[in-house]
Amino acid sequence: MLYLPPELFWLTMTALMTAFFWIPYILNRIVEDGVWAALKNPEPDAHARAAWANRMQAGHTNAVENFVVFAPLAVAVHVTDMGTSLTALAAATYFFARLAHILIYTFGIPLLRTTAFVIGFGAQVILGFTLLGF
Repeated sequence: MLYLPPELFWLTMTALMTAFFWIPYILNRIVEDGVWAALKNPEPDAHARAAWANRMQAGHTNAVENFVVFAPLAVAVHVTDMGTSLTALAAATYFFARLAHILIYTFGIPLLRTTAFVIGFGAQVILGFTLLGF
């Protein structure tokens, strides 16, 4: 079995998790509008009727935007061999914070959503500061 350092393991888990976030809201579109309407290019102002599906789509977009920051930091920690128990914990924390963020966002719980986001941001900062030698 291949060994992945913790930062790369959690990076891979986060990538896979993010890759699956679209499925529930597309299934909602199929239920609401039918297969053909869900599969064609959406109109710019087309939105799901279910508020949770719109929130989940927004949460997915937010996850992708933040993955762009997390991924190079996790890879850089590995490539520079700067991984520590703190960077491993930060990478795992990022994964669970993003999982919590999309669930909380989907269910529409505002204060907890921001808290989960800030925890994920803090994990990114730990990785970045480690690379900068702080």
